[in-house]
Formats: sequence, structure tokens, C-alpha cells
Amino acid sequence: MEENLTQEESLIKRIVICGPESTGKTTMINNLAVYFQTNYVDEFARDFLQKKWDSKKEICSKEDLIQIAKGQIKAENTNIKNSNKLIFCDTNILTTLAWSRTHFDEFCDPWLEKQSKLLTYDYYLILNTEIPWVKDDLRDRPKDRKKMFLAHKKELDKLNVDYDIIDDSDFEKRFNQAVEYIKNKY
Repeated sequence: MEENLTQEESLIKRIVICGPESTGKTTMINNLAVYFQTNYVDEFARDFLQKKWDSKKEICSKEDLIQIAKGQIKAENTNIKNSNKLIFCDTNILTTLAWSRTHFDEFCDPWLEKQSKLLTYDYYLILNTEIPWVKDDLRDRPKDRKKMFLAHKKELDKLNVDYDIIDDSDFEKRFNQAVEYIKNKY
């Protein structure tokens, strides 16, 4: 049996940027971290799965999901130590849950479900699909972006967490909308 994931104790507010593939999450967290002069956590799954693709030409499997959740928390725990009031997370376990359900016929490992209830985040921004999809080695469902958005929203609602939706098609307006939401919270 897997050990529970544990978050580093901190007064730093954890803000998660989530949503479907190719919606600008990484760009958003980088820009928000610069604006708020703080740190961020990269999406662990992206580097992990890119290495898997580059070395074996294999895509994500069910077995990868626990390792992805563990890697994401490890990175979060490392990066929160050098943060300034806020930390921005490029996805978290919620994305792993949504991705698992949409890619593996509603399957989600019970351990991941349990962990999602143990981990705490202060606020979420979910990015909608108004910007163009950009192909890369890992993005595999350009026509399922709305379905993925709804899967993320369903997970947020199920966990009953505080979130807002970013849904403009202009990158600058999206960023400004995110900044205003965050300033109003903190």
C-alpha cells in the first residue's frame, strides 16, 4: 500500500492553474510568478511523460499516475520553501484525476482519490479552451478539450474548492483576469 502524500506545512497560499491541454497553463504560471514575485511548480507529468516518449515512444499508462502525483507533490514541497506569500502550481492531483477518468474509461486509482481529499489548496483557476490548440508529442486530444474542461470542473465541484474560470481568447486579457481574481482573494 502506498504512503499518503504529504504537503510541506506553510503559510504560503497554494494557487493551482488547471484545465485542458494547450490552454496556456504553463505560460500563465510563469507570468503570475513574475508578477507576484514568487515561485511556481512546473507540471511534473509533462517532463516525466516527455522523457518516457523520447526514450520508449510510450504514452502515459495507468501505472504512471501514482508516480506523477508523487512527483508533483515533491516538486511543490521543494518550491514552496522559497516562495513569497503565494505559490503557483501548474496542475496538481486534480488534473491527474480528471485525466485518468477521461483517458481510462472512468478508471481512477482509489489511492489517488483518497490523496485528493488529503491535499489542500487555497484557490484554483481553471483555464477554458478559447485559445488555439497547439500540437506536441504529448497532446493527444484536440477535439476533446471541452470534455477535459468539464472533467476538471467536475473534479473541482466534487472537492468543493474555491475556483474561478478564465475564458477569454486573448492571452493578455486572460492574464489580467487571473491577476484581478488573485488580488481580490489575497
